[in-house]
This record gives sequence, structure tokens and C-alpha cells, in this order.
Amino acid sequence: MKSVRIFQDDILTETATHLRSILGPEMDAIKVQRAVIGIFFSGVRLSNGEGGICFTPVKEIPEAVCCPSSARAMPNSGKLAGQPVAEYIDRLREGGPLQKALGIAVLNALSSTFWRDNHPADYNLKMGVDPVENKIISDDANVVVIGALVPYIRMLKKRGRPFHILEKDPRTLKADEMPYFCPQEKARECIASADLLIITGTTLINNTLEDILCQMQSGAEAVLVGPTASMLPEAFFRRGIKAIGGITVTDPDKLLDTLSEAGSGYHFYGKSAERLVIDRNQS
Repeated sequence: MKSVRIFQDDILTETATHLRSILGPEMDAIKVQRAVIGIFFSGVRLSNGEGGICFTPVKEIPEAVCCPSSARAMPNSGKLAGQPVAEYIDRLREGGPLQKALGIAVLNALSSTFWRDNHPADYNLKMGVDPVENKIISDDANVVVIGALVPYIRMLKKRGRPFHILEKDPRTLKADEMPYFCPQEKARECIASADLLIITGTTLINNTLEDILCQMQSGAEAVLVGPTASMLPEAFFRRGIKAIGGITVTDPDKLLDTLSEAGSGYHFYGKSAERLVIDRNQS
């Protein structure tokens, strides 16, 4: 029987606590200088010049269809700039999906703050690479993609072996991707039988990541991908994540300008952000 580890806090709370412990008083002085909620991604620029990004969870607020309900979805609009980062972190739990997204973007920017002046000893930061692209996957490996992750779905289709896609909204999948789709009622069985899981960072927003990791079989490998997952890795590693494929923001203002114009990864990779892989130090 698989043993289940119990953690006092969830991943985001644990990461926020860790950032507080390593940044100390420096964190109290940092404010969010600019915040943008775009159609696809949301982002922040901190007063220390660092930037962070997160997927915009539009589908998590289907009730926001008129002015009153939209105001409830983001009640502090117009007052985002100039607030301490601690207020954004507090709203990770207390606020709605959009506030949570901005809180995650702040965690990502604070992680960059730490990495700017510190080289981690227990893990590696690799720029300009992807955690799965050059990975050797055995022919008999059972691979599960969680989320409509187009580049990885395309890669696995070229591999020519069976695999599965778990996606809450199958409408995001193309017709030739539907044969790989696994319905929600079979999700637990699908995850439990996987040898390799490629998981979207969006699971951090919709509160499904920790449950997914608890369902993994012993010996399975999990990789978390996407700009949302670009923060300190310790809490992820402790729960079974092998590597994180996120981003590092290289030009925060240019990135936020792009996001405000409905920009996606195709518009900011190589221009205002670079790919970042975080994995364990094997030495």
C-alpha cells in the first residue's frame, strides 16, 4: 500500500513561508509597482525590478458576465499598484481566482529576487531549455499529459506510442487529439498507472496539483510545466515533482505591455522572457 505524506501547508503557502524566511526584512520593503491581468497571462513588476507571471484563470470565473459580478471577481481593481507583496500573498487564500493568479505571479517574481543574488546548492537553474524536449522516454512508458499542452501533445504524437490526455475542458483539444483524451471519471486510474506525468502549472490555480501527486504510483516521474510554475522548487520536490519547466522574466515592462495586448507565450518567449528549467542537483 502506498504511504501518503501529510504536509501542514499546501505548496503555495509553504513556498510563501520559505520566501519569507530567506528574504527576511527585504521582502517587507518590496511593493508591486505594476500589475496586469491579460486574457491569457497575468503579470507583475516589483519595485526591485523583478517580474513574475501566471496563467489567467478566466474559466474559473464563469459568473463574471456583467459589471457587478465582474467587480466581485477583482474587487481591488484600480488599487493594485503600490501595494506590498505581502498583501498579494495574503490573497492567495482569501481572494478569488484572479487575485490568486496575481499572488502566484508575485511568488514567481520573489523567487527571481532570491535567484538574482544567490546560487542554489540543492538544485539547478538551466536557461533556454525545456524539461521534456530532449528527454528519453522508453517505448513502453505510459505517459499522461495533464492539460492541453500543445507542444508536448505534438511531441508525443510524433513519438508514435499510446499516451493519455487529461483535460477539464475537452473543447480545447483538436479532433486528432481526442483519441488520446481520458474522461474525468477515469482520471484517477489514468494517473495511478502513469510512468511519466507532464502536468500543467495551471493545476496550481485550480487546486488539483496536490491531489494528482498523491495519486501517482511509486517510481513514477512528474514534470511540472508552464510559466505559472516558476518559483522556488523545494515544496514541489518534496511532493514528487522531478523537474519544473517555467520561465524567467528578462524585461518586466515589455512583458506586461505584451500581456496587456492579449499576448501569449509565442509573443514573449525570447523577447521579454526565457525558458527556465529547475531540477535537482544530482552531484
